[in-house]
Amino acid sequence: MNQFNLSFAPFLPWPVLAGFGALALFVVALGFYARRRGTLLRALGLALLLLALTDPSLVREDRAGLKDVVAVVVDQSGSQTIGERAEQTKKAAEALEEQLKGLGNVEVRTIESDRTDAQDDGTRLFSALNAGLADVPSERVGGVFMITDGLVDDIPANADALGFKAPLHALITGREGERDRRIELLEAPRFGIVGKDQTIELRVLDTAGKNDPVVLKVRRDGNPIATILARPSERVRVPVRIEHGGQNVVELEVEALPDELTAINNKAVVTIEGVRDKLKVLLVSGEPHNGERMWRNLLKSDANVDLVHFTILRPPEKQDGTPINELSLIAFPTADLFGRKIKEFDLIVFDRYSNQSVLPLVYFENIVRYVREGGALMLAAGPDFSGPDGLYYSPLGRIAPARPDGTLTEQAFRAAISKDGAKHPVTRGLPGSDQTPPAWSQWFRQVNAQVTRGASVLDGADQKAPPCAVPRRQRASRLAAQRSDVAVGARV
Repeated sequence: MNQFNLSFAPFLPWPVLAGFGALALFVVALGFYARRRGTLLRALGLALLLLALTDPSLVREDRAGLKDVVAVVVDQSGSQTIGERAEQTKKAAEALEEQLKGLGNVEVRTIESDRTDAQDDGTRLFSALNAGLADVPSERVGGVFMITDGLVDDIPANADALGFKAPLHALITGREGERDRRIELLEAPRFGIVGKDQTIELRVLDTAGKNDPVVLKVRRDGNPIATILARPSERVRVPVRIEHGGQNVVELEVEALPDELTAINNKAVVTIEGVRDKLKVLLVSGEPHNGERMWRNLLKSDANVDLVHFTILRPPEKQDGTPINELSLIAFPTADLFGRKIKEFDLIVFDRYSNQSVLPLVYFENIVRYVREGGALMLAAGPDFSGPDGLYYSPLGRIAPARPDGTLTEQAFRAAISKDGAKHPVTRGLPGSDQTPPAWSQWFRQVNAQVTRGASVLDGADQKAPPCAVPRRQRASRLAAQRSDVAVGARV
């Protein structure tokens, strides 16, 4: 379509041209009044001069009509995969696109909501719509069709927030009369003190509209702990005792309806991290060395640590004949600590301890059982670890994360965070690890060993040397082996 327009681009501002025009008109009027010859020619010349100053031009516009843009927003959230919704969505999108293209002069733009956004922030169809039409002027939007199950989490508060005035239609997938029951978590604690209760608040929603109480089953770490009658749409408080440190996994489940849409959302899982109000540590020291005082000072510096220190001042083979009644030391209650009361400890640390026949093998069996049932064990190993009397050759070897090869590396080095250690919670973000070399103390000896279980978080003396710290997680238990016993305490 062609269109002609007269355009002006004056050399002077319009007010100035208007003043000149008024002056010219006055001069011409005086000429006519005085009946002077040539006044008409002078008037024509002034008019042409004023017209030239406006710089007139004739503009021809060739215009072509733009197509209306119709957006088809397809909901790709997880709930759209239930039943026949995915197939319904596909057929509806294809049929809608075919009919819209048949209208002519219509550009169909299909927009799919992102699956990741749907999982993290709910179903966000309007955010996807705004992103898909970001390059389209609002006047070109001819309409919007949304194919969804009706659960949308970013509906604008009013229609003006849409940014266009075109109609919006929703095609709802599913079938009429669908029924579904689900658990909605209202408050879920992330942490709790071991031995105390934490409260989970939830609500059971039933689209069937029934108000009959439903059975809510509660399990902790896979074991049933409670059965509660919950009335739909009412707030329910579920107390859960934190039995141990680390992750306490609480499962909540309501019974499914006979013809329910899906039973997936009938369950909810809450993970509560158990923390200790007081950390009970059993430190077992073997051969005396400078690091023994470091361990004791480190553990005693925290008021929340209850330390029991078992140390061997003299091995059994060394006797000086001093009568027992003349000794100022009391007998250590090993039978209680390594037997009946071992489960009371949160952590057991062996510091350069070798199998010196001080502790019977049955105590080591108790420690293995303690670890497998959720306890924590750390082996701070020296040269004795790789010897025939080392702890690896006791029952603890069955759960140790590394196997010694009988050799030592004795040189000054700085342990560095390994590739796995950069992601492991024990060493991730360790202060000083972002520098080369790391900004911490030197180590001077390493017990060479092969990692058999767990992750290597600290590299050893060189790239070829085996790692010097290996933590391992076994079920609910935690183990760690530090294969160096010589380090300076000053930071350099």
